[in-house]
Amino acid sequence: MPGSTPDQWQGAAGNQSQLPSFYSPRANAPRPTDSDADIDNDGLSLSIPPASSTAINDDDNNPSPSSSIPSRPPSTPLVQPPPPPSLLSPAFTPPSTPGTATPSNPLLSEPRSIPVDSTLATGGGCGSKHPQLLETLPEVQCVVRARIPTTTGAEMFLHLYTNNMDKKDHLAIVFGDNIRSKSLDAVQEGETEMDRLVRGAYTGRLYPGRTSSDIRVGHGGEGEKERKVVPPLVRIHSECYTGETVWSARCDCGEQLDEAARLMSLASNQGAGGIIIYLRQEGRGIGLGEKLKAYNLQDLGNDTVEANLLLRHPADARSYGLATAMLMDLGQKDIRLLTNNPDKIRAVEGPNREIVVKERVAMVPLSWKGKGGFRAPEVEGYLKTKIEKMGHMLDVEALPR
Repeated sequence: MPGSTPDQWQGAAGNQSQLPSFYSPRANAPRPTDSDADIDNDGLSLSIPPASSTAINDDDNNPSPSSSIPSRPPSTPLVQPPPPPSLLSPAFTPPSTPGTATPSNPLLSEPRSIPVDSTLATGGGCGSKHPQLLETLPEVQCVVRARIPTTTGAEMFLHLYTNNMDKKDHLAIVFGDNIRSKSLDAVQEGETEMDRLVRGAYTGRLYPGRTSSDIRVGHGGEGEKERKVVPPLVRIHSECYTGETVWSARCDCGEQLDEAARLMSLASNQGAGGIIIYLRQEGRGIGLGEKLKAYNLQDLGNDTVEANLLLRHPADARSYGLATAMLMDLGQKDIRLLTNNPDKIRAVEGPNREIVVKERVAMVPLSWKGKGGFRAPEVEGYLKTKIEKMGHMLDVEALPR
């Protein structure tokens, strides 16, 4: 429901009859009763205060057989506060970019990382396949950066990149103020301080009347290195118009993008920061038009891999050399990668391990964890194909039956 405010979305979530078809079914949680003092909804505990704290104190001091039930006039109906709005997410929620307002529930906090080492002959947690890598990394240039306040209060910086490989604008979504672009900060010939402010080459925050970028050429010395102890969370995300914009239930791309942003916005991750490299390679590299044809082939009985092959495309035509070059421009060496794809681990490291993936963080569908998300026959078949034919590191036994 693009353009709606968060309050409008919550209002829609509270009324099942108003929900569009792409919303997940609302949880049928029982309404609270007198004997049910705590509500546990998705791990959040909300205590319902008694009708009168004074009455409880009097009962404690003067116990009686009826002391546990506050007296009410017979004509006064029992009024309970409404249950909290459903915490189940819609299929995908473009206006609800997660941020610091996300409840700090331990079950929703940063997931456990799995150490990986792509140099080991046994696979090192990166699978057994060795994807073909680019011999030379692309040349990238960050041409503009802007602060983006999100609907929940979190902030990030959106970096727009050009390159010498294609005509597309690729993006880096950066959480945290300790991650900077070398190419953006470099001084350009003939530019003024206002030019630098306008293209985002400044430190701190912009404010009315500011005239200096305060950028010192050659930043990122020893002090910067000492501060970066924990590698940042990184998500290499390929564009998916259908999953991110029109709420398609054929894939979990939109959910993964939202979840990556939420994890990077957690207070526990603020020191490390986070980067979402958003690559414009729709449909695993075949483009939106061909992807829609593949959807029709899927409705005719083919899975996502078979559909691509029938259209004379590779099962996966994506490349991650641009991601490697962009991470290098952002001053990164060691990262924690949010992925289930072993090919992506090896590919993003580059031909000479310019980037080193130290840990992998699994992107488990929210519905599998009982934390909202959505379920649909199409997405379950999609995930099954990714596991069985593309080697994604998720437990096929965890698929809903």
